Amino acid sequence: MPSLSDISAARWAAIKLLATDVDGVLTDGSIHVASDGVETKTFSVLDGLGMVRLLRDDVVVAWISGRASGATTVRATELKIPHIIQGRVDKHTALTELADALGIELAACVYVGDDDIDAGALRLAGIGVTVPDAMPAAVAAADCTTTRRAGAGAVREICEQILAHRGQD
Repeated sequence: MPSLSDISAARWAAIKLLATDVDGVLTDGSIHVASDGVETKTFSVLDGLGMVRLLRDDVVVAWISGRASGATTVRATELKIPHIIQGRVDKHTALTELADALGIELAACVYVGDDDIDAGALRLAGIGVTVPDAMPAAVAAADCTTTRRAGAGAVREICEQILAHRGQD
């Protein structure tokens, strides 16, 4: 599988939207449920800072999750992620609707996913990225993979690629 650096500088320079799955991309895929029903997840501060830097550089950031989670909402609010779409397994449709609403061509989108339900969005995006532990359908649909694992800086790698190529049109 190609790495992020195998994608051309021109493709990275064209990116205006980073859309990412949550469980298995921004987290390691684990969901912790206490006996009182409270759900917790672990997010990487590396990924968080990368997304904040993208937002400061006028790159749109969105999270598209197949399941709704209070923990996801709390973390997204903390980072001021402007577009949170939860409970959508039709991620290709969600990505298309979001890009249309924002007036951004799909070619100017990066989508990051790890599972079967991400495959359609991975194929639609200008750059489809997966993580090392992704399921085969996601790997087959993606253009490249990160070096770092999900929940441990994988999204930060992507943010760094986007930021490194901004203004290089």
